[in-house]
Amino acid sequence: MILLSFFEIFYQNVHETTLLEIIAVIFGLLSVWYAKKANILVYPTGIISVLIYVYICFFAMLYADMGINFFYFVMSVYGWYNWTRTGPKRKVIRISWNTPTQQWVAIAATVVAYFVIFGLIWTFKRDDAAYINSYIPYVDSFTTSIFLIGMLLMARKKVENWIYWIIGNIISIPLYFVKGLVFTSFQYSVFLVLAIMGYVEWRRFYREGTA
Repeated sequence: MILLSFFEIFYQNVHETTLLEIIAVIFGLLSVWYAKKANILVYPTGIISVLIYVYICFFAMLYADMGINFFYFVMSVYGWYNWTRTGPKRKVIRISWNTPTQQWVAIAATVVAYFVIFGLIWTFKRDDAAYINSYIPYVDSFTTSIFLIGMLLMARKKVENWIYWIIGNIISIPLYFVKGLVFTSFQYSVFLVLAIMGYVEWRRFYREGTA
C-alpha cells in the first residue's frame, strides 16, 4: 500500500512537472558537474538554474524557496568573482582545507544562519498555521543554512564544502518530493552522488596541487 501510494504521488508529480523545471534541473546538474571539476562554469550554469527556480517558486507561492534561491544567486555571483578576480596583489585561489578555527567559524555561521532564516520564515509565514506547525520550516531552515555556508566554502575553494552539500542533499531529496517538485527531488539525488564524487576529487586535487 505504501509503495503504491509512492508511485501514485511520483506519477502525479511527473505529470505536473513543467519544461521550465526540467531546464532548471539540467542546468543545476551541469553546475554541480562543473563544481566537481573545479571549473569556473559552475557559476554561470548555477546562476541560470537558480534564477529559473526564483521564477518557479514565485508562481508556486513558495516564497521562502524563492528567497533562498535569490540568496544562492548572490552567492554564485560572489563565487564567480572570487574565482576569477586577478591583480598584482591577488593570489590565485587554490583548493585547501579549513583550519580548525575556520571550521568552527563555519559551524557557528551555519547555526546563526539557521536562526536568521527560520526567523524570516516565521515572520512572513506565521499566519499559515498548517505550514508553521509542520516540520517543513525547520527542515527548510536547516538545509538552507547548510547550503549557504557550503556555497561560501565553495567560493573559497574549501574541500569541506562538499560535506555540507552531502548533508543538505540527503535531507532535500524527501523534502522536495513532499513539496511536489519530483524532478527537483531527483536532481538532489544526482547532486548527492556528484557531491560524494566531488569530495573525493577535490581531495585528490588538493594532494596534487592541480586546482
